[in-house]
Amino acid sequence: MIRVVDLHKRFASGRGRQRRSVAAVAGVDFTAADGAITALLGPNGAGKTTTLRIAAGLMPPDSGGVVVDGIDVARSPRAALARLGVLSDARGLYPRLTARENIVYHGRLHGMGAEAANERAAALARLLEMVPLLDRRTDGFSQGERMKTALARALVHDPPNIVLDEPTNGLDVLSTRALREALAQLRHAGTGGVAAGRRKCIVFSTHIMQEVQRLADRVVLVSHGRVVAEGSAADLCAQAGVDDFEEAFVRLAFSAAERAQGSEGAVR
Repeated sequence: MIRVVDLHKRFASGRGRQRRSVAAVAGVDFTAADGAITALLGPNGAGKTTTLRIAAGLMPPDSGGVVVDGIDVARSPRAALARLGVLSDARGLYPRLTARENIVYHGRLHGMGAEAANERAAALARLLEMVPLLDRRTDGFSQGERMKTALARALVHDPPNIVLDEPTNGLDVLSTRALREALAQLRHAGTGGVAAGRRKCIVFSTHIMQEVQRLADRVVLVSHGRVVAEGSAADLCAQAGVDDFEEAFVRLAFSAAERAQGSEGAVR
């Protein structure tokens, strides 16, 4: 389980006399449960990536915090990260290594033995439908092939919690479908192989409505660094008083003034 507790983070913007402090995250608070996929949904600049980077221990919060299975990420980052699999927007694969070597190397960094890491790499390759890629150098991989390799690397130590920052960006239809099916298997924790054991807690960020509707059990809608609504896609539609999820997103994420301004821009 991942708990994000009253998270705040500000960044400096501008130069000289125009330099000011901008709130990227201004009190984000939610819980992502085991055995469920939680979508962090919001427009660009809403604070999604900053929230997930803090959750992954990549930057400290100004206040508030993230707790992974009862472990505070800021206070005990190594213990928390051992229970996290993180797929960030920067894939960071070693281009001269094969997909297998990238995955196994990451497993060794997590303390796995060579044999166990190789077995896990093979199991993940089957799960993610990337067996033909295993012994190819990642230099020259397509975006979808890189995503699969990076996801396998993040899952090699079989973490109970998985964090993905806009994982479908740049993927074609088949790669997106394969990722969606893999996440569904991990959520429900299959009866054998890499998906065995405790059901996974999965959090992913996106601004794509269709991915949320197809994948998410729970949606946390973020706008201007704050949580403005949460629940299932149906719950959000009910809160907005509409049947269409995209329209619910617009109504909940943007003020009336912002919607009017957007409409005027579209007309022009």
